Amino acid sequence: MNLTTKKNILKSKNAPNYKRIYTDILDIKFPEKKGDCEKLLNKLVLSDLDILSLNKMIFGHIPDLNTRQIFRSYSKSSILQILDYQKKHKLNNQELARHFNLSRNSVTKWRRLFLK
Repeated sequence: MNLTTKKNILKSKNAPNYKRIYTDILDIKFPEKKGDCEKLLNKLVLSDLDILSLNKMIFGHIPDLNTRQIFRSYSKSSILQILDYQKKHKLNNQELARHFNLSRNSVTKWRRLFLK
């Protein structure tokens, strides 16, 4: 798949342009944090986990994240990255859920769906 095809796929999804959003936020409000975020912003496509990482790097810990957890969704590729993280770091479901601020039930469900 060439670069033009990837860009067309991204545009056709009607997804927000997170690179542009975060670049603008960094330019206007947090220019001192731009260097920390440069590696993620240079990626061709940002995954769900990349977006969460950028958000945490820029704004820090958000204390009321649990109240909005029901509105968060993950793509299959992000779920597989999360499960791969669990395997690499030898975490149980509870530890993984705490690390990514997820429900233990979600982790169990994902393991059942994607690791069989």
